[in-house]
This record gives sequence, C-alpha cells and structure tokens, in this order.
Amino acid sequence: MQSITAFLPALLLSLTLPLAPAHAQEAPPATPQAQAQEGIAEGAIDLQRFMGRWYVIGRVPNFVERGHVASTNTYSLRGEDKVAIRYQYREGFGEPEEELQLRASVDEDSGNRRWRTWFYRIVPTRTRILEVAPDYSWALIGYPGREMAWIFAREPDMDAALYRQLALRLRDRYDVNTDKLKRVPQHPGQVGKLGFEVPNRN
Repeated sequence: MQSITAFLPALLLSLTLPLAPAHAQEAPPATPQAQAQEGIAEGAIDLQRFMGRWYVIGRVPNFVERGHVASTNTYSLRGEDKVAIRYQYREGFGEPEEELQLRASVDEDSGNRRWRTWFYRIVPTRTRILEVAPDYSWALIGYPGREMAWIFAREPDMDAALYRQLALRLRDRYDVNTDKLKRVPQHPGQVGKLGFEVPNRN
C-alpha cells in the first residue's frame, strides 16, 4: 500500500500546475512533407504501437519524479481508450525499485494525443503526446502550460546528437524551457555527468 508521503507530491503537482486549455501546447500542424523531413509519425497516434515500456531519457524535474533514476513507464491498453500505466523508478541505484500505478483515458478526437491521467484514482492531470518517431523508437511528451516535458525512448541509451535534436524541438516547436531539462540516469555510470539529474540517494 502506497504511503501518504508518496501521495502528497502528486497532489501538490496537481495543485501547482493547473489544467490549461487543451490547445495550449499544440504547435501549428506540419505538412506531411515537413513531418517526413523531421522524422515525425504522421496522423493519429497508434495506441497499440505506443503501448509497452518506455525509458524516461530526459525530463523537466517535477515534484513526483525529481531525483528518480532508472525511470520507466509501461503502458497497457484497457479497452479502446483506457490505459494502465506503471511508473517504475529508484531513488538511487543502490535503492530498491519502486512503482506507481496510474490510469489514463485517451481523447480519441485528439488523434489519441491528449490523455487525462489519474494518480491514485483521484488526482487528475493532463498530458499530450507531442511527437513520436515513425518507428515509435522515441516520443516527446508535454504538459499543458509548458511547465513540464519528457523525452521517452524504447532503449535506455540515446545518442547525444539525437537527444540534443529532440530537446531543440521541445524548445522551438513547443516553447518548453529546456534550460530546466535534465537527462535521467539509466546507468550508475551516468550519475554526476554534466546535464544529468542528481539522484535522491547515492
């Protein structure tokens, strides 16, 4: 059973980052030619392909995830528009793995890009799939109001050049303050390196 100390950060996150209009983070629609040049999957998000494990490669630190390492999100489809989410993480590489169970509903009218997610069944937040690679090897995730963003990948390692490219997309297309963006250590050897988030525990 999750402790109240684990619940409070999620509640604070919900209160300090109010829901914004659904269009607040949408960029001008790109033409198919521009999408192909940029390596963006066209059309609606394929929920079946999006399911499975994603490694959190980068994020703007927030109340819930700050200082976590080896972070992953695993998505499982429950019906046509319901998703079960398992967020797994460690407070440090010497610490036991922990997890949070979440659920989400998908706004089909958004091309499966806008999700309403609940922490502990009662704390709602909104997220949006901004972009996904044509082969679903990486994804950019946003939050209304541009306060938070995530870079996901199917593998725990990402080439530095690709990471920079995706960070620039967050900044230039979606007005995310990437000065706050931090890489998430997925291996002990990444701890202490420039640009990586500091674990909560060594």
